[in-house]
Amino acid sequence: MPAHGMLMYLASVRLARQLHSENPFECIDAHFVYPDGFAAVRIGKQLDLPVVVSARGTDINLYASFRIIRPMLRWTLSNAAGAIAVSEDLKNKMMVLGIPEKQIRVVSNGVDTERFRPLDSKETRKRLGLAEDDSIAVSVGSLIESKGHHLLIEAVAKLSERIPKLRLYVIGEGVYRSKLEELVHEKQLREKVFLPGNLPNEELPLWFNAANLSCLVSSREGWPNVVSEALACGTPVLATGVGGIPEIITSSELGMFVERDVNSIANGLEQALTKAWNREEIAGQSRVRSWDAVAAEVESFLQSKIQRQSAF
Repeated sequence: MPAHGMLMYLASVRLARQLHSENPFECIDAHFVYPDGFAAVRIGKQLDLPVVVSARGTDINLYASFRIIRPMLRWTLSNAAGAIAVSEDLKNKMMVLGIPEKQIRVVSNGVDTERFRPLDSKETRKRLGLAEDDSIAVSVGSLIESKGHHLLIEAVAKLSERIPKLRLYVIGEGVYRSKLEELVHEKQLREKVFLPGNLPNEELPLWFNAANLSCLVSSREGWPNVVSEALACGTPVLATGVGGIPEIITSSELGMFVERDVNSIANGLEQALTKAWNREEIAGQSRVRSWDAVAAEVESFLQSKIQRQSAF
């Protein structure tokens, strides 16, 4: 991993130089601080172009804890013309690395409101083959330890007698699948917990609208799109208060926060599934930031760095 940034630079600098000579560009927009941003900043130095680096989450939340990678993150951000963070939380962590606040712009993610919108829950359940009277929770994300799907499954086991019609659908794929399947078998939840695998993004609105609740009990996050997308469908969210999630769930009318332990999650599930949520209000509050608005903010920031470079 310590060599990835330099290898990416060496593998792409010739092509970048060729593209720039054929059709000159004004700046480089790099996403993920390391290794992508590291390589981009080196290319920018070769071509005398400003580079803007965007932090997405894991690059700052996790990689900054690696002793060998941390200096390369700091070098990348210090030598970039500017940096974008998808949340205030990431911005603060970038400042801990020594990056001046004035160099960082927070540009949070948007949501595709044409795709993620309220739909009739009975109709969506019918289309998905789900029982109309079940209490359905969904958890969308890679099947990895940090997403906390195993904690949700154990919480469902604790509630199996108190909420007999509770059903959990864990949507995603990853290296943790076998462990989750073993846990489902161990807890005798084969009729209550389902792992349908990866699903096309265009199908997710059906699941969010069919669900009573969307869950994300991660140990770390940047700005998780699945939270914004669920809320845009009018679905309340049960989540851990990590990363940018508190910047999305800004009201108790949008969702609930839990600690990352089984008892807290189980209590939160029970409370959230029995609360009368105003799904129309949830959708209305959450459908205010489009991807067009995000693009305009990014473009404005890039333009400011291009103009600054031109002034010297």
